[in-house]
Amino acid sequence: MDIKSAEFIKSSPKVADCPEPKIPEYAFIGRSNVGKSSLINHLTNRKKLAKTSSTPGKTQLINHFLINDQWYLVDLPGYGWAQTSKTNKAEWKKMIHTYLEERQNLACVFLLVDLRHDPQKIDLDFMEWLGTEGIPFSIVFTKADKLGKTQVQSNVASYKKEMRKTWEEMPPTFVTSSVDKMGGKEILDFIDRINAEII
Repeated sequence: MDIKSAEFIKSSPKVADCPEPKIPEYAFIGRSNVGKSSLINHLTNRKKLAKTSSTPGKTQLINHFLINDQWYLVDLPGYGWAQTSKTNKAEWKKMIHTYLEERQNLACVFLLVDLRHDPQKIDLDFMEWLGTEGIPFSIVFTKADKLGKTQVQSNVASYKKEMRKTWEEMPPTFVTSSVDKMGGKEILDFIDRINAEII
């Protein structure tokens, strides 16, 4: 898939404010500071489509971007550590869960995981919740450029080993680096295949 156009549509504080669910959409989510905005900019080949920040928790709304006039890319707030109050975190969690459970045109969730770290309970718990709710998702390992090739393979394998303790079937996985422009084509081709089935 070639990205010919990528247009910011709107930021929504709650699901009811999102654009009408008339076309497929793909949501990107992960722990704070996992490299979500950088990946979105990499996928769309735009330097500043999604705002990057060294401060975790920058994304606080549901952000919709229209891609090729055919589908929405959705930037969701990160979960986990962010410099904000417990009340705000609780509101974000409620908003994210409501979106993921109720958004009728949601085709797939891309769950971003920092490849440099051992499997994190917060990520594994979120995957379990997605699986329990029957929400289709893929795992996107980020920051592969920070590790050697052997270490990348080892860390991916350790994640899969941990998941197989509770998962019979593994979700699709992608290894990416926004710095090295790695993995983006594979994600877009995956989206293309899903769109071909539902558009």
